[in-house]
Amino acid sequence: MTVTTPSLVVLISGSGSNLQALIDAREAGDLPADIRAVISNRPDAYGLERARAAGIHTEVLDHRDFAGRTAYDTALQQRIDAHAPELVVLAGFMRILTDELVNHFRGRMLNIHPSLLPAFRGLHTHSRALEAGHSEHGCSVHFVTPALDAGPVIAQGVVPIEADDSEPVLARRVRQQEHRIYPLVVRWFAQGRLQLDGDTAVLDGQPLEEPVRLRAADPVPS
Repeated sequence: MTVTTPSLVVLISGSGSNLQALIDAREAGDLPADIRAVISNRPDAYGLERARAAGIHTEVLDHRDFAGRTAYDTALQQRIDAHAPELVVLAGFMRILTDELVNHFRGRMLNIHPSLLPAFRGLHTHSRALEAGHSEHGCSVHFVTPALDAGPVIAQGVVPIEADDSEPVLARRVRQQEHRIYPLVVRWFAQGRLQLDGDTAVLDGQPLEEPVRLRAADPVPS
């Protein structure tokens, strides 16, 4: 029996720290997937350098070269499809995607968001969590659906909010959890253990009624 390695395309806009976490997991043998390409909408994104250093093909599709979102997403879909990935991974891709693009990759596109969804969809999540006086904050990996940050949540990394936390301190703590849970969820997908069934995430054949939640002290599950 021939075993194929699932392929990924990763979309980035900035530093690419979550991309680096995926690269590190792949090199450590913890992510059975081929990162076939990294595509950025910004030519100056540092994540492109991370990809090149790892020998991964990179492409730039600058959104400023297009008249609007529809034109851009049409071109982006063509670029992604050229690599025929099993999964598209949004790793700090700072674009709101059109419904057409999202539905084309439905069940094959993941995103990581810096909040414990459904709390604080959208931007400025760390400052909003601090202002709200919450005791916990974190990050969520979810399937992408047309509604912004509203797709089925698969896993969450949970961190405490300390009394003297500033936004940068809290952001760093959350980012550490992002780097733990994103490779984990991508691995589940690559192993064929994770699917989207309608509007429900299914892990190991069981619908996820609640996302898998990890705190810093928790071991990363298999």
